[in-house]
Amino acid sequence: MPLYAYRSMDQAGKIVPGAMDASNSADLELRLRRMELDLIDFHLSGQRVVAFGRRLVRRADLINFCFHMEQLAGAGVPILEGLGDLRDSTTHLRFREIVTDLIESIEGGLSLSNALRHHPEVFDPTFTSLIEAGEASGKLPEVFRNLSESLKWQDELAAQTKKIVMYPIVVGVVVLAVMFFLMIVLVPQLTAFIKNMGGTLPLHTRALIFVSNLFIHYWYAILALPLLAWAGAVHWLRRSASARLRADGLKLRLPLVGPVLHKIILARFATFFGLMYASGITILECIRLSEGIVGNRAVAAGLRRAAQLISDGQSVSAAFQHTGIFPPLVLRMLRVGEATGSLDGALRNVSYFYNREVKELIEKVQAMIEPTMTVLLGLLLGWIMLSVLGPIYDTMSQLKT
Repeated sequence: MPLYAYRSMDQAGKIVPGAMDASNSADLELRLRRMELDLIDFHLSGQRVVAFGRRLVRRADLINFCFHMEQLAGAGVPILEGLGDLRDSTTHLRFREIVTDLIESIEGGLSLSNALRHHPEVFDPTFTSLIEAGEASGKLPEVFRNLSESLKWQDELAAQTKKIVMYPIVVGVVVLAVMFFLMIVLVPQLTAFIKNMGGTLPLHTRALIFVSNLFIHYWYAILALPLLAWAGAVHWLRRSASARLRADGLKLRLPLVGPVLHKIILARFATFFGLMYASGITILECIRLSEGIVGNRAVAAGLRRAAQLISDGQSVSAAFQHTGIFPPLVLRMLRVGEATGSLDGALRNVSYFYNREVKELIEKVQAMIEPTMTVLLGLLLGWIMLSVLGPIYDTMSQLKT
């Protein structure tokens, strides 16, 4: 369907602009009327606006959607009425358009899960598969509750991950700015004074002067090289699938950050795998959907190998053991879950285990970053002070003798 950019008016007389998919102008006017908006004018828009508008749906909107639907579905309210209440109460214009389209699709005979599949940019395959399993099992309120809890966990984890990434970046920028100031402004003045004193300069002082000259004459190259290296790496990764696989494997082996990332991936996998399996989705389908959840090609390749081993007749725990991804404690919990027939319970325990590990690791890494940056800055300043004050002290000692 074409995309229309429009201007409308709400019941309070406020002008509300937006963009919406519609078959024609009459369909656009009908959709806006269902949103209690009166169409003023419109024009056909391009695909770029569609992509921009789709990014506006945040995780918080999905959490509100799941919570709302859980409450209403649990109370026995029909899906259409629940979606209608959500459409009338939401203030997010793009999400209101999506809910309106869901209502129209369901009125046209589609199930909720199939209606959600019309918006893959908002509702991913895992989300829609869980809803479909909830519809088939009659556990839709429980599925919505689990999805809401999982999305809240993702939101909290994203905030923690942002902390661990942003802090060293900010400190690193400060250290780099201090280094540029020292090497370009302060060190040349001090070294000029040292050279005028005469005498032979020690090796570390000559090294400092050399580095300072590099910063003075090639500052643009020092700034440009990391950016060019980053752009080259991104271009290479986009062109080569094997490079992307190796890069994702390297991420898991990085010091400090690698273990945290590994546990975050496994926590996400265990959470969604347990959620899908408890909803009635088959193990092989759970693994297939999990490949897109983990966000790491090396881990996804391991999951594909596990799926192949399971399809060949091996047990889940044995297949996961061959991937080399899971530690022995988790494999033991999976074996117990298989033996007792409570694999979803075992996966919930794995999820709890990793969630706790991730929080502890993030706290440890955050605690280590600050002293590490302080030590680096101290070493830099110590090198400069030693290189500058050392020759001055030596000259003064010679004068005394």
